[in-house]
Amino acid sequence: MVIDSHQHFWRYHPIKDAWITDNMKVIQQDFMPNDLKEELVKNKIDGCVAVQADQSENETHFLVDQAGNNDFIKGVVGWVNLCADNIDERLKYFSQFNIVKGFRHIVQAEQDEAFLLRDDFCHGISLLEKYNFTYDLVIAPTHLVHATKFAQQFPNQKFIIDHLAKPFIKDQRIDHWEKDIQRIAHHENVFCKISGLVTEADWKNWKQKDFTPYLDVTFNAFGVDRVMYGSDWPVCLLASSYQEQLSIINNYLNPFSENEIKKVMGINAQNFYNL
Repeated sequence: MVIDSHQHFWRYHPIKDAWITDNMKVIQQDFMPNDLKEELVKNKIDGCVAVQADQSENETHFLVDQAGNNDFIKGVVGWVNLCADNIDERLKYFSQFNIVKGFRHIVQAEQDEAFLLRDDFCHGISLLEKYNFTYDLVIAPTHLVHATKFAQQFPNQKFIIDHLAKPFIKDQRIDHWEKDIQRIAHHENVFCKISGLVTEADWKNWKQKDFTPYLDVTFNAFGVDRVMYGSDWPVCLLASSYQEQLSIINNYLNPFSENEIKKVMGINAQNFYNL
């Protein structure tokens, strides 16, 4: 089974979705399962993991509802307030929905670069294993140092880094990011998504070769058993079509064995998220 491990749905609202600024007009509209289904069928993708874009429990319920009506949505990564005093109660509540596989908080938007190390946040993270929930790390390169300390605190918790931690592909800067990615990859409970590449590159002028150094570092650090494909649709539409972003990964994986490709394109996502 081929899995797109990272995409979003939303009914666009200019206040709720204020992060979609005017230079992103192409995604200032609704994106719903029927829109994605066409792309998945066309590109021979069997299923997807829907990831939160809004930080509310309503968002989690919205994604659960979409999955209930569309069987190609194989899992949901929702949002819950991991800093809340009643977090155990909320995790127990969401554990009734088998489609909810894990949670995410948009750490990259927090002013505190060490947000991951906050006591209240770490308390919430410490309870995820109890309910077999995963955690997606959406962070920038400057957060990787803190993320490494964070992952070390929870050796039995499954973590996955979204979008390679957003390296500076447009500027072709790699040195500090490379060292920090290698360091966090030493923790075997940490995985990495090959997603969000085109939006970190020059939106109008990217080339396949722009991504190769970053993919090389990621695969050398994590190996083929801890890396998985994700489109980041519809955000990827800022810089590419669905097919174009997929072709970057397919072209890169061309020299890999058939079994290795199957792992990256589906098996690893199935195992990580218990799809």
